[in-house]
Amino acid sequence: MKQLRLGVLAGLFVGAGVLSWAGARLWESFGSLPSVPLAAPIVLAAIAAVLTATALSLRSRLKAQRERRPGAKGVEPLMAARAVVFGQASALVAALVSGMYGGTGVFLLGSLDIPSRRDQAIYAGFSVVAGIAVIAAAFFLERVCRLPDDSDPGSSTGPGPAHA
Repeated sequence: MKQLRLGVLAGLFVGAGVLSWAGARLWESFGSLPSVPLAAPIVLAAIAAVLTATALSLRSRLKAQRERRPGAKGVEPLMAARAVVFGQASALVAALVSGMYGGTGVFLLGSLDIPSRRDQAIYAGFSVVAGIAVIAAAFFLERVCRLPDDSDPGSSTGPGPAHA
């Protein structure tokens, strides 16, 4: 399984933001722009909370397992892999959604004197912040589930030619 790359997530964010900004300008020229839903930052924050809770739970269970505490509940490798895949998928979607709301928010900055547009810009800004929280939680979850041998991605511990 490949690790998340910050560059890929940043590229998705910027690409979605530019397309959303251009789409908002185009949409506004034909009529009124659809509103940013109030639920957007709430849903993203809930996903970030679920990812963080999962990471904290797995971290404590892995620590108890490493310390061989009596009655420690182990972590199934498949469950940890599923959690990481969920975190990675959430981070990718959050980068796209945050970029989309970020581009819309940048477009809305030009009309902050209108109260409804100001509210929409605030919702868009909170959506971007919540999306960044999802990405941070996904990186934390990925780090928690990393195997001890995975700590140095540049080193090769498997069979292969020896380098002098």
